[in-house]
Amino acid sequence: MTEILSTTTKLIETKPWLSTFVALYWAYCLFWGFKGARSAKTSTDYFLAGRSIGIWVFVLAATATSFSGWTFVGHPGKIFTDGLPYAFASFYALTIPLTGVLFLRRQWILGKAYNYITPGEMYSDYYGGNTMRLLTVIVALLFSVPYLGVQLKASGSLFNVLTDGLVPVNVGMVALSTVVMIYVASGGLRSVAFVDCAQAILLALGITILGFVVINYSGGWHGFTDGIASLVKQDISTGTNLTPDGHSMKVAIPGGIQMVSSGSKAIGGGWTGIMCMTYMFALMGIQSSPAFSMWAFSNKTSKAFRWQQVVASSIVIGIILFTFTIFQGLGGQVLVEQGVLQETNDSNLVPQLINLLSDSLPWLVGLLAVCALAAMQSTGAAYMSTFSAMVTRDIYKQYLSLNASDKAQKNIGRFFVVVVTIGALVVAANSNQAIVMLGGLAVAYGFQMYPALIGICYYKKFTTRGVVLGLIVGLIAVTLTDKTSAWFGVPWGAYPLTIHSAGWGIVFNLATVFLVSSLFPERGQAMEVKEKKHTLLQSVSALTKRKKKKIRRAWVLTLIWFLVGFGPFATIGNQLFSDPNLPQLWAPFSLPSLWVWQLVFLGYGIFVMWYLAFYMGLSKPIDPKKIKNPKNK
Repeated sequence: MTEILSTTTKLIETKPWLSTFVALYWAYCLFWGFKGARSAKTSTDYFLAGRSIGIWVFVLAATATSFSGWTFVGHPGKIFTDGLPYAFASFYALTIPLTGVLFLRRQWILGKAYNYITPGEMYSDYYGGNTMRLLTVIVALLFSVPYLGVQLKASGSLFNVLTDGLVPVNVGMVALSTVVMIYVASGGLRSVAFVDCAQAILLALGITILGFVVINYSGGWHGFTDGIASLVKQDISTGTNLTPDGHSMKVAIPGGIQMVSSGSKAIGGGWTGIMCMTYMFALMGIQSSPAFSMWAFSNKTSKAFRWQQVVASSIVIGIILFTFTIFQGLGGQVLVEQGVLQETNDSNLVPQLINLLSDSLPWLVGLLAVCALAAMQSTGAAYMSTFSAMVTRDIYKQYLSLNASDKAQKNIGRFFVVVVTIGALVVAANSNQAIVMLGGLAVAYGFQMYPALIGICYYKKFTTRGVVLGLIVGLIAVTLTDKTSAWFGVPWGAYPLTIHSAGWGIVFNLATVFLVSSLFPERGQAMEVKEKKHTLLQSVSALTKRKKKKIRRAWVLTLIWFLVGFGPFATIGNQLFSDPNLPQLWAPFSLPSLWVWQLVFLGYGIFVMWYLAFYMGLSKPIDPKKIKNPKNK
């Protein structure tokens, strides 16, 4: 205790602005935690905020949950190490909410009609039995603990750098996560939602400010673009870091798809077109994960969905990622070349950029530190809350205490918030490479819920046996084709053919679902249950006869976006607007061709998202009064 007090005193003395901003942020978090605790009268209040989350609260909270500390710290860092080919990952600002466009509205309708609290209840009711209920909890566990562990570890590392080593990584990690645990356990999802509102704003603000900081330290726009041009010329003159076509890997994608060379390394780099596209599949798993089903159930109205999907995420976050994170990533290389930054890596680039301001603008260092902290905690808090709800409702209440009172459920939920936090801390503190591997697996696991959601929301011929076996096969395929493949000694290694594990998983998953469902179709009562759900969804569908004729057009527009915009045909963008080897000809704004390509397809992607969510009506609001509870008939 004496050592902790001594460290705290030194921190306040040496980093007063940092300490002040962190203290204010913590006070805000705890305020909503205690406020949420007072308003959580029932288990539904605690686990789903009483199904009363408003429009703009959801818009901000869902955005914060979708874009974690990885967006703030890891994403610019990977652009720093891997160049513009990795910047295609910025399309996750659009592909993550694309999952929401497909499924959130329909899940919300089912949640309203049947009073579901957890996705396990929805899956169990639709597919019958408890197998899907248990698998959903397992997927939530596989998603939540490692993903949360990555965020907590990153927050500890960040504060270790920003305090010049005064706060050890594990000490900072525990201290920062304790505050999150307190406000989540106290107030449940309502507290998470209101804290997330501030976190979404801080996330966007911090990334934007840091982008301007890099441009400023690079010598303005011309210094920034000239610096990139110089780096490209160095690669070409030395013959290093080149794609198979002889372009600098900093500004050109290495190919559509690649076999691997000896040593299991893709020639010219691993971020081929097919890798970028299937990596988007993995990140689409964020909004198909069980946690986001609970976000859907918690909404008072469905009016918020399309504004979050198209405006907050696709437009606002999309523009920020394709500009300011690239400023940080490529600009970081320019600053290293200029001697402004010391040699750095993907994990400490952002902390070093923040520290550039430590002498001139220490108050801004404190603000940016809180922005980074908010980004890291936004996702973790939601997964703490939703996972505890699933364990309480789908395990404790279902198997141990069928008549559990609201008070008992809330207390058990709080207990499991503590358990999942401690579990994530233990994993993060005792595992380095393994936790990175598991964290990467989390979103790919979440994507394997797609067939189950397709079955509930669109295609009634998917059978229970098919979906269950498909999910199991998909999870196994993901594990054996991700970096964890090294644990099993398989000969193909991670990401065979530069296809992400989420891609391999969904191929085997869907193949199993279709095969088993066709061989063992369901009849009788099982089909009647499914028919009832789909009849309800069709009765409130926004797809008119005229718009149903345009479904094929919607599919074509989306496939073009995936395959050409950031998929195997994205190699066209290497040279379409200018020669990547001749920086003096780069236009417009002295940008390399691939960056212009990305910006063009950002605009195209925003159009596709609008077309699906607004024009086709996949996220069209519906009056809750039109949704009747079939159980009350």
